[in-house]
Amino acid sequence: MIERIAQFIQNQRVSVRAFEQSIGASDGMIRRAINNGTDIQSKWLAAIADNYPNLSIDWLITGRGSMLKEEYTQSMEDRNTSQVQILHHPKVADKVIEQQSIPVYDVEAAANLKTVFDNKTQNILGEITMPNIPRCDGAIYVRGDSMYPLLKSGDIVGYKEIFNFENVIYGEMYIVAYDIEGDEFVCVKYVNHSERDRYIKLVSYNPHHDPKDIPVERISAMALVKFSIRMNTII
Repeated sequence: MIERIAQFIQNQRVSVRAFEQSIGASDGMIRRAINNGTDIQSKWLAAIADNYPNLSIDWLITGRGSMLKEEYTQSMEDRNTSQVQILHHPKVADKVIEQQSIPVYDVEAAANLKTVFDNKTQNILGEITMPNIPRCDGAIYVRGDSMYPLLKSGDIVGYKEIFNFENVIYGEMYIVAYDIEGDEFVCVKYVNHSERDRYIKLVSYNPHHDPKDIPVERISAMALVKFSIRMNTII
C-alpha cells in the first residue's frame, strides 16, 4: 500500500513533506514508511481520505481500479487541457482584454519578487496568450501547498502589481514578498486585517497552515492575484 501512496503523492505534484503536513503527520513519517516499504496506521488512511477526496481508497488499499475516483477521472483528451479560474471578482468589473500576452517570470532565478517587478524584460520563462481575461502585469508559478486545494504547487497565477500598500483590498488573494531576518519569502495568501498596528495577516486556504502576522515595513512587493491556470496533463 505504501508504494501506492508514493504514486499518489507523485501524481499530485507535491513534496512528501507537503503531503505529510496536509494530513497532519509528523515530519518524515511518510518518507520513512516509503523508504522502508512499511505500511502506515489506519488513522493516517482516514486522514488521507479526508484531505484528498479525489483519491480512490479502494485503489489505495487493494490496488484495484483507478487511482482517482470516477467523478475526478477525465478522458485522455480532456487531461491535456488547462483550466483557467478567475480569482478576483471586484464590485466594479475589471477591464477585460480581448487578447493579451502575459509574461511568465522565474522568481527563483530573479532572487526576489521586487527584481521581477523592476526588470520586466528579464527572467522570463515564456508567455501566456489568452483571450478575455483581466489585465495583468505578469504571472508566476505557485510553490508550496498553503492554498491547496484551491491552488496546487505548479499552478500559474496571473497578477496585477500593487504600488501602494495602503490600497490593499483586505480579504483578497495576493502574492506577497517579505523579509524576515535577511531571508526573503514569497507566498500566495489571502491578506486580512491584523489586530496589530502596521501589520497584515496572511491567511492560507489550507487549514493546516496557521495565519501569520507580517509587519508592513518588511514587505518588499505585493501583487493582486487575478486568475490561476492548472494544467491537467497525463505527463
